[in-house]
Amino acid sequence: MKGVVAIVGRPNVGKSTLFNRLIGERKAIVDDLPGVTRDRNYGICEWTDQEFTVIDTGGFLPHTPDIFEQAIREQVKIAIEEADVILFLVDVHDGINPFDFDIAQLLRTYNNKKVIIVANKVDNSKFLQSIHEFYQLGFDNIIPIASNSGFGVGDLLDEILQKLPSENQLETLDSDIPKIAFVGRPNVGKSSLVNALLDKNQNIVTPIAGTTRDSIYTRYKAFGFDFYLVDTAGLRKKANVKEQLEFYSTIRTIKAIDDCDVAFLMLDATQGIESQDLKILDLIVSRKKGLIILVNKWDLVEKTKNIDKEYIALIRERIAPLTHVPILFISATEKLRIHKALQKAVDVMKMKNLKIPTHELNEKLLPLIKDTPPPSYRGHLIKIKFITQTEGRCPTFAFYCNYPEQVPTHYKRFLENKIRELYSFEGWPITIVTREKK
Repeated sequence: MKGVVAIVGRPNVGKSTLFNRLIGERKAIVDDLPGVTRDRNYGICEWTDQEFTVIDTGGFLPHTPDIFEQAIREQVKIAIEEADVILFLVDVHDGINPFDFDIAQLLRTYNNKKVIIVANKVDNSKFLQSIHEFYQLGFDNIIPIASNSGFGVGDLLDEILQKLPSENQLETLDSDIPKIAFVGRPNVGKSSLVNALLDKNQNIVTPIAGTTRDSIYTRYKAFGFDFYLVDTAGLRKKANVKEQLEFYSTIRTIKAIDDCDVAFLMLDATQGIESQDLKILDLIVSRKKGLIILVNKWDLVEKTKNIDKEYIALIRERIAPLTHVPILFISATEKLRIHKALQKAVDVMKMKNLKIPTHELNEKLLPLIKDTPPPSYRGHLIKIKFITQTEGRCPTFAFYCNYPEQVPTHYKRFLENKIRELYSFEGWPITIVTREKK
């Protein structure tokens, strides 16, 4: 099960506290991926082996002329449009507020949305009796919680899972056919590349951001390839606030990334790699998907000696320490190296399915570890005794040792680099876990 859950409400009702409570465990894992730009507005919640995306929105204040608050209102509306379930957060300490009525009125205009009123700050039984006044807002589903302590959050999560879509869009597709998502900022050429591969105007292509409203899945079966091509949505409407554009673009992209096997992160060669590109890259890596960077519009770049090497060096500097990501220069309009990009996707998908025999891992890695052991912990040597590849959404390796919690991040990166030297796993993040050797 996957879906999008948005938290909305007026200022100071505890939205960010609830957001952190929902994604707290997951957030630590995502933040363990160093070197790329973070955006705290969205994260992944995992509950009873189910995952969904959570969006944290700013405090909604209607009818204010402040430009910043106007931008927040637009972002809240975007989050509502994209969400499958909306958590309408209210504060039982303050009781019902005129702004709560304004938000309720807004939510009722989206009559196809599933809304849960979340009565926050229920710290004792006295406040538990106070939740009934919120039925005046016109929604039947009210769940009391205290996001600070965690009271009621489990019940809330159970209710969310019941309301999320039970069937994924991709279940109607052939699950054995790999899916390639074309993601990136607006106007980098996602639809143009899909059209070039299909050799027809399958999707509308215009220079105005916002043409593609939803992710479009198209079966591509030619030249020995067999994929679903996923042209991800761009921006629904032209807007003047840059942050609003980025917020919308990222939310729309999340859905396609969640269900793809490999993502093409497309860059505009005339603009280089920008902060929003790094945010989308972070989404791909944190969801442990295969990744290929395509630098599109390469035909528009003035060619000088070593320009391609300089460009690659610049990208690698911005995405460091992610050394595993292949980079290709293409032109969708000129059909330059577009089939080479598909072949690279095939190569990357093969890497995910590469399984290294346990005896081979130990024979090759243990001598390297012996030559460069992990730093000691409080005078005790950390001894790695055994290595095996385990199941995971990306290549995952378990290192069994006597002090698993004390193996530092930089040494895990050393282990990852040694694995890559031996087996590449190009295009995939590698997960290193340390476990106690009984």
